[in-house]
Amino acid sequence: MKIKPAGKIAALLIIFGALYGVLRVTGLWTKIFPGAKSQEASVPITATLPKFINSGSSNPVTNVKMPEKGLAGGGDQMRGLVWAWNAQMGMMFANGGPETTSGSLMAEHRVNLKLTRQDDAAKMQDSLAEFAQQLSQGNAQPTRGSHFVCIMGDGAATFLQGLNATLAKNGPEYKAKIIGTCGFSRGEDKFMGPASWRQNPAASKGGVVSGYLRDGDWNIAMKWLGDNNLKNNPDEKTYDPDALNWIAASDYIDAAEKYITGYTEERDVVKNGVRTGEKKKIHVDGVVTWTPGDVSIAAKKGGVVSIVSTQEYSAQMPCVIIAIDQWCKNNKDKVEAFLSAIFDGSDSVRGNQDALRKGAEVSQEVYQEKNANASYWQRYFKGSDEKDATGVTIHLGGSSVNNLADNMVLFGKVTGSANVYKAVYETFGNIVVQQYPSLVKEYPPYDDIVDTSYIEDIAGKANFDRSKPNVEIPTLGNPGKTKNKPTGLVGQKVYDIKFETGRATFTQSANAGLKRLMTDTVIAGNTTIEVNGHTDNVGNADANLKLSEARAFAVKRWLESNYPQQFPEGRITVKSHGQTEPIAENSSDSGRAKNRRVVIKIRSSS
Repeated sequence: MKIKPAGKIAALLIIFGALYGVLRVTGLWTKIFPGAKSQEASVPITATLPKFINSGSSNPVTNVKMPEKGLAGGGDQMRGLVWAWNAQMGMMFANGGPETTSGSLMAEHRVNLKLTRQDDAAKMQDSLAEFAQQLSQGNAQPTRGSHFVCIMGDGAATFLQGLNATLAKNGPEYKAKIIGTCGFSRGEDKFMGPASWRQNPAASKGGVVSGYLRDGDWNIAMKWLGDNNLKNNPDEKTYDPDALNWIAASDYIDAAEKYITGYTEERDVVKNGVRTGEKKKIHVDGVVTWTPGDVSIAAKKGGVVSIVSTQEYSAQMPCVIIAIDQWCKNNKDKVEAFLSAIFDGSDSVRGNQDALRKGAEVSQEVYQEKNANASYWQRYFKGSDEKDATGVTIHLGGSSVNNLADNMVLFGKVTGSANVYKAVYETFGNIVVQQYPSLVKEYPPYDDIVDTSYIEDIAGKANFDRSKPNVEIPTLGNPGKTKNKPTGLVGQKVYDIKFETGRATFTQSANAGLKRLMTDTVIAGNTTIEVNGHTDNVGNADANLKLSEARAFAVKRWLESNYPQQFPEGRITVKSHGQTEPIAENSSDSGRAKNRRVVIKIRSSS
């Protein structure tokens, strides 16, 4: 019987399918047909940033008037979308409830505000886009969408790149901008994993972490990898045994649940971006998340510790307020009143336990978190040392609130302060572009997305002294001795800072290296910086030891004199090694150049 054409095709497909299966199982397929190379794992751009611990007013408000229960009403209502995040505690207290209540700070400033929880960044973007569209169509006070959103500031580059591309169709005046900040994560956002990873970062090679990708908590892990010269595998569909690997979560709660439930999947193994033909069943070893994700992990499963968090990287994660530029300009007085109420609320929460308690009550009303209450948010605002399900004590939670002084320092508007937020924004924007160039090719320039005019106007009306800001001096001592808080070396990096031959004087080309060092060390705020000086073996050994010390001190003086707000006395220490620790042969010019170096070690101050 003759086989029909369709039958021939079916038979051939069966034969080819069987042959393909044999080749895949034996690993011969990838040897014969290596296929297209995916993006190779790489070490994230180092992001060790300028010192910035929440500065805070040295005179926090202690005599605080409590908001009432009834709604204040009056005027057009502002609408804001917020994550469930304790960094917003000052704003929660200032509003008195999900909607502005009588006697609250918002009401005193004649602001009528409604706060709604929204954990989905894409829905936040959609809401701002809807608001901007209505505004561009002539509706001066849009009734749909949101006036503002609050997100993690280190993830703003990715958030604004996608959003402003959408808003551009309405015209350049309708772009979204950052107009201020209301708080900081101070430990609650963390990278959690096996204790062995913290003791020996290289042990994380081949590890698998669940997290919401290209966002603030993911950034913590990226920074840690860069600080320790370790690779990240940006492809969440493959497994690289020489890099840290990722399982994408829909949000920070889902990231925690994937660890708790023991999520697994099978993946292709890659080496240098090329599939090897092998398969591997992977499971979640670690998590990037924030409260209440870390609390759930500790209570339900445990077994992981905080590798590093925003306790050490204290400048990394401000809670930024993003709004549509044109509406803000049209409603300047209302924007400044809104921000002023938040700053006053932050001072109240900082100085008065009753205000903190009330802010926590409002937080639960807004967040509606299951199995939580006001005391939950109050406890984890301060941070808490607790035993997990395995009996190991770990640190959970930890946030702070920002007042006017904090905003002025953060944006570099006081004497002796780096522009800390610019360093944060650009550093993590560059990391996302490096790791995901096909998804995020670029991000908006800093000057296009930040408008500090509102906080500067508030400062002017308050006679804020930019030369002597009324802020607390950061504390670099040991705040606690909890066994499983991260301690010791967080990371180290060699900086190419050129000196004149035989002297401790910077060459003209040293400026780029010094500026990079400043930018790097500004994010890791709650850390100490150890400057290690090294030389080649040319000349006398004793003289080289003194020279390496003098050069290390020159770096220390440069940081402290130019940026005293970020590098207060006591943060930087110096060690000299002379010619005793070469990293290359001293027999060549190139080798000697490598040995003339400054090594920066970042150590936890906790």
